[in-house]
Amino acid sequence: MRALTVVPGKAGSLEVGDVPEPVPGPGEALVQGLALGVCGTDREIAAGEYGWAPTGRDRLVLGHESLGRVLSAPEGASFAPGDLVVGIVRRPDPRPCGACARGEFDMCRNGEYTERGIKQIDGFGSRLWAVEADYAVRLDPRLGAVGMLLEPASVVAKAWDQIERIGARAWFEPQRVLVTGAGPIGLLAAMLSAQRGLEVHVLDRIESGLKPRLVAALGAQYHSGLVETVAKAVMPDVVIEATGAPRVVVDMMRFNAPAGIVCLTGVSTTGRPITVDAGGMNRDIVLENDVVFGSVNANRRHYAQAADALAQADVSWLERLITRRVQLEKAHEAFEGEDDVKAVVDLA
Repeated sequence: MRALTVVPGKAGSLEVGDVPEPVPGPGEALVQGLALGVCGTDREIAAGEYGWAPTGRDRLVLGHESLGRVLSAPEGASFAPGDLVVGIVRRPDPRPCGACARGEFDMCRNGEYTERGIKQIDGFGSRLWAVEADYAVRLDPRLGAVGMLLEPASVVAKAWDQIERIGARAWFEPQRVLVTGAGPIGLLAAMLSAQRGLEVHVLDRIESGLKPRLVAALGAQYHSGLVETVAKAVMPDVVIEATGAPRVVVDMMRFNAPAGIVCLTGVSTTGRPITVDAGGMNRDIVLENDVVFGSVNANRRHYAQAADALAQADVSWLERLITRRVQLEKAHEAFEGEDDVKAVVDLA
């Protein structure tokens, strides 16, 4: 069986090769892989920056943004042969910690979780894959061309879940949302924000082209000016930061509405020091009752919320997010484009 594999920690090791076909165990489904989304995490693993192969192996089957069609399902599963499904990425740690024991494995406390296609478990970048029934999410049949967007949408669903929980600390009726970054996470964040009936603003460096059109199609406003200028004009009640750019992160902590909530979803690179008035920033956060928090990954609840959000979305809009599709044998091409919104590897 053909699969996309890599030797974690070794740059240039990405290849399509033969691996054994999966044999579903008790409680597992056998799934035909249809498509695989490629994101920055995959590119970093392919570049040798991190990643962990299964115990006793050198190579890891890559891919965590999955989409497949069920070939066989165990008794009692919430899906049946022919259904579209997506595999949940993370698994709780074996001890487990208190969070993992309660199904909140996205908030694992001891770091011993595992992740498909990232950490110690093969991913979904193969023609066939097996998955535990409890870690598969059934999709609306209309999402057959875009279902691989569920995993990044689950990250945004978690962000909103946490934002709303934090907002419940006091009266909370947000009006304006500012999303920084118009990549897949940022655009999906804008979509979920628009679904909540909020005034949505998106800020990105790109001044023209597909991204502004995608934002406009949501009824949102697109900006490409200075972060400080845009933020002061918008005065967002909620910020979803999806760039990881240090200057943007700091500015979003400083410029928002009183009692503002800033959710950081972008992972920054290190070694880029900037000058910050930490005292002034702390003063603003304290005196305005602001909250700044980080969010990554998702649990089953967030996948279900994301599946509902995609089912409500305009599928033609979702299809426009996918700017490159390549066949499995040419999967390396999906790791090369810098101007893509979302690159996808077709597995079927």
